[in-house]
Amino acid sequence: MSCQKKNTDGLYIINDLSGSLDEISGITKFSNEPYLYAINDSGNSNTIYQLDLQGEIVRELTIDNAKNHDWEDLAYDFQNNIYIGDFGNNYNDRKNLAIYTVSDISNEKIKTLKTNFRLEDQTDFPPKKKNRNFDIEAFIYLKGNFYLFTKNRSSEFNGETKLYKVPAQPGNQIATLITSYKTCDDASDCFITGAAINATGDVIALLTYNKIFVLKKFKGDDLFSGTVEKIKLHHSSQKEGICFKNESTLIIVDEKGKNKEGFLYEYILN
Repeated sequence: MSCQKKNTDGLYIINDLSGSLDEISGITKFSNEPYLYAINDSGNSNTIYQLDLQGEIVRELTIDNAKNHDWEDLAYDFQNNIYIGDFGNNYNDRKNLAIYTVSDISNEKIKTLKTNFRLEDQTDFPPKKKNRNFDIEAFIYLKGNFYLFTKNRSSEFNGETKLYKVPAQPGNQIATLITSYKTCDDASDCFITGAAINATGDVIALLTYNKIFVLKKFKGDDLFSGTVEKIKLHHSSQKEGICFKNESTLIIVDEKGKNKEGFLYEYILN
């Protein structure tokens, strides 16, 4: 392993990230390429960064017809399509939630389609502070649908993340509420900030600032219907992106913080 330093149990620092990725918010990997793809969140350009497995920038790709309102996560369908989740909604007042489908990125003949969607259970923009659970920072693609996980910003935080399903089709769609799951009741630990699914589609990893939740043996749309393993990383930072490097290794990234660099990590699953 080419890792530089073991940080905590199972978590390895691979490299610090370029200053161009100070506000990194999502990461994904093509299964057949030795590259990662990353984005920054709101206030940054409509750019996807291609990285090598050490986190060094290889090239920058401008995505036309895709404004970065608040890009929060990337997903991949193992068919050469990347999906950009433009659904960051800190104040729970957005009505322009979207997911961009970016095709043929590896051969630079980039095509972009847009899925607009609304959350079926949101009627107030914004709702009362105690009901603000409509921010989204994590999603996956699975069997023709997007599955979205909320980052709960309610004033009376209870650790609940909501799971929505959106058809992976361009045009106007409705995000159907599937279920909810309580992670834990500490807002500093339990915000869901990233999600990833393995190549075989049977293991999902959800990221918080200091934990990973591993979902297995789920059935149908309820991705929490199987087993949920909580893994404590014993390392807290503003972790924002996660993806599978392979079936046994996760890649994690965090934002640059005050007096802290942003890093690329690997975590070895048991």
